[in-house]
Parts: sequence; structure tokens; C-alpha cells
Amino acid sequence: MTFNAARCAVLALHWQVNVIKPEGFFGAMLAEPVAASGVVERAVRFHEAAGATGMPLLFTRFTVPAGEGGLVRNTGFMNAVADAQDAFRPDAPGAQLIPEMRTPAAQVFDNQKLSGLAGSALPQWLAEHGIETVFVTGVATNLTVEQTARHGTDLGLTVHPVRDCVAAATPEAHEASLANMALATAGPLDAADVLAWL
Repeated sequence: MTFNAARCAVLALHWQVNVIKPEGFFGAMLAEPVAASGVVERAVRFHEAAGATGMPLLFTRFTVPAGEGGLVRNTGFMNAVADAQDAFRPDAPGAQLIPEMRTPAAQVFDNQKLSGLAGSALPQWLAEHGIETVFVTGVATNLTVEQTARHGTDLGLTVHPVRDCVAAATPEAHEASLANMALATAGPLDAADVLAWL
């Protein structure tokens, strides 16, 4: 398997304070398992190495602007963030990318959906730049990562979740989601294998 870096991008999903830091909205659920997994350090290294090939690094942030934007209160998850929407304002501390992930080379797309490809200009950006293959990193594996991966596949993209650059609240949820994506996408890959092929 080989990839053309000019037609590839990294989708880096929900690397936000609210999602993975103890002080964030979902910190009680995700901060400890994310820290224990070492996923942040691995993802940072992968992002840097992929970027060195010229590949775009595209972050998504879950934010809730005044007026709620495109937020629809149709799940428990969406109701919870709607009820705490001040913590998700685009300029709120919790909505920011974690310090380890901040880089001037990256582009950031905000939305109010679980899929990073829903409700934003990101799909149009990918099409305009000839992107055919995306490598997905982020938290949580069984939430935004799987939702985005499935969505990307339906949009006609070749989607590879980066197995060692995603994490979930439990190892069981993580592994079950990877097994789902092995069927619903082009398949999970390890970061080292992606970089070797590139």
C-alpha cells in the first residue's frame, strides 16, 4: 500500500481542553484514561511527521456559538453540552486546542456536530484541495472518531483511523470501536506504518 501525500490529510478531532484535560467538561470521563494511554504524545509526533511530508493538518473543535449555531438537541450528549454551552463558546478556555497540539501550520474547523465532517466547511475544503485519503486522530475513539470515519467513508473518502493516535474512556470501548471501523472504513493503521508508506 502506498499513499500520495499530496492527496492526503490528517483529521485531528477534538484535541480540546474540554475533552481531555481534567479541568474540561468531559475531564472526569476522559482525562485519566487519555493521560494513561500516552495518546497525546504519540499523536503530536504523528502530526509533526505527517506535516513534514507536506500533508495538511486539520483540527476540528466542538464549539457552541451564541444562538447555538447548528447544534440540535437530539441526543443525551447534545443536551449535555447545550446545557453547559458557555463552556463551549469558541473563545472559552475549554474550547481551545490543548497546548501540545497548537501549531501555526494547522487549520481549525469548528462545528456543533459529533462528526467533524458535519456542519462545517471541512468537506468543501477537502474537495477543493483534492484530498482523497484522510488519517484520523482524536478522542474519543467511539464518539467523534468513529462518527467522522463513517461519515468520511460515506462522502467517498478513503478513511484510515490511526490506531495508536486515538483513545476512549475504556480499553473495551476503544477496541470495540476499532473493530467497527475495520469493517466500516479502509481500516485502522498504526502511525509508524502510515509514515513508512508515505
